[in-house]
Amino acid sequence: MSHQFLMWIINAQPKAIVDNPSREADDCALFTVFEQIFPEDYLQLSVSETKTAGQTLSDGAFEQIQNAIVKGQIAPGARISEQYLSSTFGIGRGPLREAIRRLEGRRLVVRIPHAGVRVASLSYEELIELYHVREALEGMACRLAAQNMTDAEITGLREVLAMHEQHSGLQANESYYQQEGDLDIHYLIIQGSKNRTLSEMLCADLYHLLRMYRYRYSTTPKRPQQAFAEHHRIIQAIADRDGELAEMLMRRHISASRRNIEQRMQETKSHE
Repeated sequence: MSHQFLMWIINAQPKAIVDNPSREADDCALFTVFEQIFPEDYLQLSVSETKTAGQTLSDGAFEQIQNAIVKGQIAPGARISEQYLSSTFGIGRGPLREAIRRLEGRRLVVRIPHAGVRVASLSYEELIELYHVREALEGMACRLAAQNMTDAEITGLREVLAMHEQHSGLQANESYYQQEGDLDIHYLIIQGSKNRTLSEMLCADLYHLLRMYRYRYSTTPKRPQQAFAEHHRIIQAIADRDGELAEMLMRRHISASRRNIEQRMQETKSHE
């Protein structure tokens, strides 16, 4: 692994794709993207009308834009237009800029000199290297979780997995349930490791950027039920307090996901 990429892991601003389009063409393309993301009736709703209790306007804008990025509705490399988002969400520039700063903090967007703010985009090589890092670190987290998780926390893991099993996409073997935080098996295991450094690296610095790619490749044919079965075996190893097996199973699980991504990306290249 290159020193340059390791420095990206520590300090990194994710690379955005910049093809130097004209501003006029860029804005027109972005307008088309957002017309596809938000149907006409939704565009009539402001953030103030859709935010939940206790949220600020910035919170509402942040969550909606983040979800659109993670789900791929705003494509990697797409330019973020403050003017268009402001009119779309009915939100002032101040709260909107705060939302964008938070997205920068989660490495979902990046500021490019003379090109504005764009959605983060990793190259094939960067993404595969990141998955190698993830495999090593999450394997370690899984081993520690087998040592440190309480019985109650392991019961909670099983309950979340049971909820995943009811997801219609999984039952049809078309997609895996993708939610963040306490509804994410990986997140819970990392937190269960009780290792602060691992939690900061995997649940803060890299978590949401990885979620964007996990979501994108969660719909590979036959992969969802395979991933579910792998999660089940991992949780059983943690419950048995077998840290060595738990680490091996997690590493195999993430390695399988990486190979899936490699295959999908190579197929995409061959069709270009």
